[in-house]
Amino acid sequence: MVDGWRDDRIGSARNGTNPTVLRRLDAGFAVIGDVQFLPGYSVLLVDEPGVERLSDLPRSRRTAFLADMDRLGEAVERACRRRDPGFRRVNLEILGNTDAFLHAHVWPRYEWESPEHVRHPVWLYPAENWRDPASALGPEHDALREAIGHELDALSARVDSAEGAG
Repeated sequence: MVDGWRDDRIGSARNGTNPTVLRRLDAGFAVIGDVQFLPGYSVLLVDEPGVERLSDLPRSRRTAFLADMDRLGEAVERACRRRDPGFRRVNLEILGNTDAFLHAHVWPRYEWESPEHVRHPVWLYPAENWRDPASALGPEHDALREAIGHELDALSARVDSAEGAG
């Protein structure tokens, strides 16, 4: 992966150098997460640099961002359900406590998660999960990236078709 893009995730998405970008959506960029200990973890990045919180956006952009979050969540759900019979659900979160830009986390959750983790927030996983090279995003996740991207395309086509019919 190209070095330096992590320093400006939104700017690098806007200029085409962020290798995690799955698709450009209406109000943001769907990206696959840097870590994949829960396969399919994705993030929606706002498309406007300097936006720190949802309330920084005008109402129409807030609505578009939340609709994009919903679309990415559904795409991750569809892709992960097809790929893993242990898929349970998707958790959607807008936190913003570490990175000072608006973003939403999309976490697939699975039946195969250990009992001490499966019913708790992902953030309670041990720090090793976040740093383990075995769970880092890599070429072995290309098929998963493609599956989520395909679902985003299908959902976008469905939205475009519905808007055209109205």
